Amino acid sequence: MEPLTLESIFGLGGRRALVTGASTGLGVEFAEALAIAGADVALVARREDLLRDVAARLAAYRGRVAVIPADLAVADAAVDVFDRCEAELGPIDILVNNAGRHQAIRAERVTPEQWREVIALNLDAVFALCQEFARRRFRDGGDGRIINVGSVIGAVASSTPGLAAYAAAKGGLAMLTRQLAIEWGPRRITVNTIAPAYFPTELNAKDFENAKIRERIETFTPLGRLGQPGELRAALLFLASPAASYVTGATVFVDGGYTAW
Repeated sequence: MEPLTLESIFGLGGRRALVTGASTGLGVEFAEALAIAGADVALVARREDLLRDVAARLAAYRGRVAVIPADLAVADAAVDVFDRCEAELGPIDILVNNAGRHQAIRAERVTPEQWREVIALNLDAVFALCQEFARRRFRDGGDGRIINVGSVIGAVASSTPGLAAYAAAKGGLAMLTRQLAIEWGPRRITVNTIAPAYFPTELNAKDFENAKIRERIETFTPLGRLGQPGELRAALLFLASPAASYVTGATVFVDGGYTAW
């Protein structure tokens, strides 16, 4: 019997991953973590120029990288995205649903259009991608990993106002994860969620420049601080790796204790 190694437990050599929202923020962190572990990675987001910057960053690792510009809020985008990913890398067996958006608007001021925009990308598009991923894994007869990127706001209400649509979408995503895990477990597809608390990125850094907002969030976080770069990588790699072959329907909170209250 061959001795166990970190590579055999957590390595992703020979696997092909699709990461949405991969042009900025946490998407870049997730894509790089998968590349470090040896996976081929398809980068999906709207802005091709930013995706190419990320692809150049991942060139340092041993896997292949594909740049797939796409607007996931468009009808039938999932089919087109998977077609292009397969053309460049082959069948995808790891799906990381990271793309999302929020609008900090108090609930009484949210318009129907604003509500639909948030739900469309944070929930509708995720389901479409999960569905297309599962259909293709069933077709090919292989196993698969789906990792949805949720939020602590899918489990507890936000301590700051303005996230009604986002909270509804992330709460729905948490339950969607559990239901898909039940339905697709017998077909060897695991479905899990990573639920981060507050991590500053280039997209939201200005929000945390507001001292009152930052202080309020840190007060509600037992570790007393925001998340830092790299602190989500281990959770992602665990759920994507052979080590998590018996984990499905779970939500892994990476939140500094925010949901422990």
